Amino acid sequence: MKVVFLACSYPPEMQQYTRGLAEVGAEVYGVGDQPAAALPASLKQHLTDYLQVPRLLDEADVVSKVTAWLRGREVDRVLANWEVMVETAARLREKLGLGGMSPDTVRGFRDKQLMKERVQKAGLRTPRSQRVRTVAEVRAAAEKIGYPLVLKPISGAGSADTYRVNDAKELEQTLAKMQHVSECSCEEFISGEEFTFDTVCIGGKPAYMNVAQYLPPPLVARSEEWVSPVIITVRDMEQAKLQAGITLGKNVLGALGMGDGFTHMEWFRKPDGEAVFGEIGCRPGGACLVDQMNYTGDIDLFREWARAVVHHRFEAPTARKYNAAIIFKRAKGRGRITRIDGLGEFMRAYGQHVVEERLLRPGTPRRDWKKTLLSDGHIMLRHPDWQTTYDLAFAAARHIQMYAE
Repeated sequence: MKVVFLACSYPPEMQQYTRGLAEVGAEVYGVGDQPAAALPASLKQHLTDYLQVPRLLDEADVVSKVTAWLRGREVDRVLANWEVMVETAARLREKLGLGGMSPDTVRGFRDKQLMKERVQKAGLRTPRSQRVRTVAEVRAAAEKIGYPLVLKPISGAGSADTYRVNDAKELEQTLAKMQHVSECSCEEFISGEEFTFDTVCIGGKPAYMNVAQYLPPPLVARSEEWVSPVIITVRDMEQAKLQAGITLGKNVLGALGMGDGFTHMEWFRKPDGEAVFGEIGCRPGGACLVDQMNYTGDIDLFREWARAVVHHRFEAPTARKYNAAIIFKRAKGRGRITRIDGLGEFMRAYGQHVVEERLLRPGTPRRDWKKTLLSDGHIMLRHPDWQTTYDLAFAAARHIQMYAE
């Protein structure tokens, strides 16, 4: 089985998917914008061949150069797990006459307004929304939808350039911040708890499922610097409060024509228990979510994703052993990290439950918290009991403090 994998080295977690492909027997033809000599040895060992392209995000150029590179060779799959590359992979499949999701299908997972329209057509609950391209269209949509509302890029990822708008004055302030965004979705603000629904699918059917809760919801976490965002994967997927969201997620997969691979969906649970669709991508969740899922069940989803897309099988056990929490920390101040308070005490008290501690060390420059979900590092822990996991996560959020100057 010969597989072309776009963006095989960046973001860094893509190297794990490359490993997974090689470990299930695929010959991996990697594509990236780094020189081959700059690739880490741990990645090179899993590549059969590699093509450097000058502009990875130039879809037409990548399709042209990869097509020329493959002339005279037969390949079986073209894959991508980075959000901005999934449409390019679909275009390449179309160009090469390969199976897999078509460009139109993939566009339904990228274009936030189109995805809502397709989900609505299947009779599923979504926020009321409208595609907007001009200031006048935004103002008209806001008048129609009402406040509070959310403005977000049509093809964005994560919560970048996503804003809650409470009134007309805030709308004007938000428009000034979004002048660089050419096309947006203006949509109803949904109040409630926010969860994920993650899958590895084979033929559009989940072979593996995960639910995680955002604490607080991403819009809050991305607008308040003092917050230590927490995400917790749920061990007990059978609990009643999650069933409407899981059912919604499965129906969304059908409505959008999902094929093989990862999906990452976000949904809301309103106070009355109604599940409302948020958005979905045909790729894995970011910000270490796949690592969390691995710790939840002691499995390797990098490899199992590869097995699913290459051999149409999923062999890892799906029993869930733990709730796994990740706590992202943001330093107080600007410049370089100067100290971390409370970490030693936390590790002495609860270290047996910690599976990763990757906080930036003193001397390291702070990251821009508005541009990365990873903040200034994270702690990941797990426990079989939900309340204990929750309490430990928020103990870390409250009592571990980082400082910079």
